[in-house]
Amino acid sequence: MGHQALICANLGGIVEKANALNAEVAKVSAEVAEERSSTKYTLYNLINIFHPELHPLFETLGYACGYWFYRHERAKQGDFLNDERRWSVIAAAAVGGLLGSRFLGVLEGFPSPGFHWQQFFAITGGGKTIVGGLLGGWIGVELMKKIAGIRSRTGDLFAVPLCIGIAIGRVGCFFAGLSDDTYGTPTSLPWGVNFGDSIPRHPTQLYEIVFLAILGLVLYCWNVRPHREGIIFRAFLAAYLAWRFLIDFIKPQPLAHGLNMIQWACIAGFLVLAIAEWNRTPEAALVRSAS
Repeated sequence: MGHQALICANLGGIVEKANALNAEVAKVSAEVAEERSSTKYTLYNLINIFHPELHPLFETLGYACGYWFYRHERAKQGDFLNDERRWSVIAAAAVGGLLGSRFLGVLEGFPSPGFHWQQFFAITGGGKTIVGGLLGGWIGVELMKKIAGIRSRTGDLFAVPLCIGIAIGRVGCFFAGLSDDTYGTPTSLPWGVNFGDSIPRHPTQLYEIVFLAILGLVLYCWNVRPHREGIIFRAFLAAYLAWRFLIDFIKPQPLAHGLNMIQWACIAGFLVLAIAEWNRTPEAALVRSAS
């Protein structure tokens, strides 16, 4: 009887351990199922594809491809500006774009409690913005044209190259992940992307790439037809400002009176565009053909 009692006790211990093991397996299975359920809406859940180091690579590639296309189109279409004047316009656009990008990039954080005006003059910190670069570059070009006495509109050659350059740069923004601050708000849509915080978000960078591809194609087809001088660039700028105004509603940025600073800049730029178009000179209304 003593042996039987010992055997029963051992069997009871084995059964108890088996039950505990089954409970642990069930717990792990439930955790795995929960994890799968929480990530089933993500388009990508491979955090290793996001590397901030890829951003400058694609940004440089965007500059190079945009410049190549500009040179190609200038050679094909011709240019009413000589090389010296065209380079002065490009230099003004570069300087104005750099300053505008930095200014609006720092100003983006204005609604945040930690914002300080000294950030404008800091060598490091702060960001860059495409909207600030475009508006700053536009201002720089207009100032240079006043100084050089250039009365014609000079931006049509840059419209499609800008679409190409920005689109390629946005690939780098996407692969930079959370560090780039260009991702969207959380979403339950099937194409939501986990950028590293286990939250499916709108891939706003990819949305912009698609938008720029369509816009670039439309502008290219428009440019080969007779059109008013300067209208291609202004159409590009108006379309991009409108796009950024809308897409920034699904970006988690600090707000000032219901809008972020980029959206306020888009409104200001759009108003200036509308006023300039309303007050255009007769010379600006001449029709030219890009052959």
